[in-house]
Amino acid sequence: MSKNKVIIREIDENIYILRVNDYNIKYFESLWEIPEGITYNAYLLNLKEGAVLIDLWKRDFSKEFINAIESIVEIEKIRYIIVNHAEPDHTGSLPEILKRNSKAIILGHPLAKMLLENLYDIKINGFKPVRDGEVLKLNGETLKFLHTPWLHWPETIMTFLENKKILLSCDAFGGYSIPDVIFDYELEDLNYYLQYVRKYFVTVIGHYRAFITKNVEKIRKLDVKLIAPGHGLIWVKEPSKIVKYYLELAKGTFKEHKATIIYGSMYGSVEKAVNKTIEVLREKRFNVKVYKFTDKETASLSEILSDTIDSEIIVIGGATYEVGVFPKIRYVAEMLKHKVSMEKKVLIISSYGWGGIAGKKLSKILSEGGFKIVKVIEFKGMPKDEDLEKIKETLNELIG
Repeated sequence: MSKNKVIIREIDENIYILRVNDYNIKYFESLWEIPEGITYNAYLLNLKEGAVLIDLWKRDFSKEFINAIESIVEIEKIRYIIVNHAEPDHTGSLPEILKRNSKAIILGHPLAKMLLENLYDIKINGFKPVRDGEVLKLNGETLKFLHTPWLHWPETIMTFLENKKILLSCDAFGGYSIPDVIFDYELEDLNYYLQYVRKYFVTVIGHYRAFITKNVEKIRKLDVKLIAPGHGLIWVKEPSKIVKYYLELAKGTFKEHKATIIYGSMYGSVEKAVNKTIEVLREKRFNVKVYKFTDKETASLSEILSDTIDSEIIVIGGATYEVGVFPKIRYVAEMLKHKVSMEKKVLIISSYGWGGIAGKKLSKILSEGGFKIVKVIEFKGMPKDEDLEKIKETLNELIG
């Protein structure tokens, strides 16, 4: 497949994916590190009674988006614009489209109009809110709208093309990265791609993952043959695979013998203790993921969250710093509480100079997130032999 930035392809009769590959983005939502990039997927249903545009692109690509649409149909012939989700990576090009076609009717959740008008400082006259389960019949096609709140904003909906059995799911079932292909069956290593799905899930939807299970119940009542999300691959060979994977992540299903270690070490004391932890876990044949904040490197927060969500054990190490927790480790702990927040076993390792407090504060933050703190091992200065032995004993008890 061509590596051009813009990809246009018919995915079923009269329906096209309009995809742009964003190679320049470094931080999704200006927060999550994604050196692998991301795609923005919009869809165009080209019918005799008028075209239907489902979702749009980020504002940066407005010009390219207009050109992509007009390679299929004139902008003026768009009859409906369906906004499954108002976030700017899916609607940024809307103002430019409306300049060229002010007669298009925008369909979306009742909250979407207010959000769009405030996001872009525009007045939308042709907006029609859709109810949960509402149906639009157009030129022999039946479009059904499903309210799927908190995946991941309150106004999120999905659009189901009943005749084609295609679910246009926007953010749900998406993933980071820029695959060289469009469909799941075209990718040689689908499991490799799932690492980017996991990372996307925890950073974008993680806080609201309880709503995955609730909303999947609606989807299961449909006869879905193809899932077309707003980011990443289209699922046609195994659409149930991506739904199942999202459910596993939502439930916190872990991989046995996987451990994630996150630590900050200014002068080596926490690092020495962590190295003992790594040694013991590897002896136990654990797959150990290590993320460090030192004077030589800073770990990726999005990668940390991605690996912790399916880990069996988490180890977090951070020293007392200015009567608190080493700042970067405190931030990681807060994000774990906010995005992962589930009952996983956590071992806390901490050092201090004249008064220890970090261990207690880390324990409080993570406990509030539902994590199960198995032990806090805290020591003064460099860890002594007895401290390292305590780490070994704790892990032996924990793992067996």
